[in-house]
Amino acid sequence: MTGVYIHIPFCRQKCAYCDFLSFPRREDIFEAYKDAVISEIKQARNLLCDGVDTIFFGGGTPTILPASYLCQILVELAKHLAPGAEITTEANPCTVDFNYLKALRNNGFNRISFGLQAWQNKLLKILGRPHDRELFLNAYYNAVKAGFNNINLDLMFSLPYQSLDDWNETVYSAVQLKPAHISAYALTIEEGTPFYEQRHELPLPDDATDRAMYHAACETLGGSGYNHYEISNFATQGSECRHNIKYWCRDSYVGFGLNSHSFVDNTRWRNSCDLDEYIKNPGKKYDVIHLTGGDADAEAMFLGLRLTQGVCDSRLIDLYSDIIEKNVALGLLEKNHDHIRLTKYGRDVSNRVFAEFI
Repeated sequence: MTGVYIHIPFCRQKCAYCDFLSFPRREDIFEAYKDAVISEIKQARNLLCDGVDTIFFGGGTPTILPASYLCQILVELAKHLAPGAEITTEANPCTVDFNYLKALRNNGFNRISFGLQAWQNKLLKILGRPHDRELFLNAYYNAVKAGFNNINLDLMFSLPYQSLDDWNETVYSAVQLKPAHISAYALTIEEGTPFYEQRHELPLPDDATDRAMYHAACETLGGSGYNHYEISNFATQGSECRHNIKYWCRDSYVGFGLNSHSFVDNTRWRNSCDLDEYIKNPGKKYDVIHLTGGDADAEAMFLGLRLTQGVCDSRLIDLYSDIIEKNVALGLLEKNHDHIRLTKYGRDVSNRVFAEFI
């Protein structure tokens, strides 16, 4: 089965930390962009012939488009849809009302991911988020009322001016809403963002506070019945994000839309990152790379180690035995026969471990 990612590169406004390829507003080309995505899907039907079991609309803010546009794209994909497919859209709380959410649910969307980020309005304002806590709560309850019972909340820690108490309040408040899934990511300051320009003046938490925030989230979520199945992701039983697991397990996925990426049969490619070019020539492939055995093996290791279950492949474990034994001795990996995974300390310095396999 294949996963599908749909990139919607529009948003109401750029957040201060966002380096994704997206454009504020641009309502003038919403319809042309929707038509280009549908055209690209039609051209790629051979890549979807084995069936599609996950679809993820990301952005940008997919829900800045009319609900009818998202549903029209889904109708084209439905020709390849497997029974029980997971169909997700990201949503900004300020872009949806009950009628919008009900239209999505009635037309097949069964999972929604809200970017909450922080519980405190003062922090949301610093992040440049176009919503406050009240708008988020209204959107969340409308989604439940519309029939969504698989809801993810994105949370972010290590923010400017954020205290450990702020973060604990954010996690606790999110848990009280009983979403099926919670993602907890540390802020990264990316080049080309407003935060990057202000990086020398931003009062960011120090490394010790960053780790305290992460550990606090793990403890609170674990104690509240959430399975910590990936470094930054937590889910109630059976609610793990099936689409994202495809990335970590190197399963096939096809991306549609501006600058979206695909991976099929050990081959990667991307779409154009020029908006006008994409609309004129949807489906044109760029940077096509076929991974060699060595590159594929390395990728399988560092992606697989993101999952809490780790890597269970005796061939790979034998291939990288020296690196594995070194990191076991350092307390970063733990090994049990043909199974290795990051330790708690290893998760704190996971990039250091992953770099060993590249």
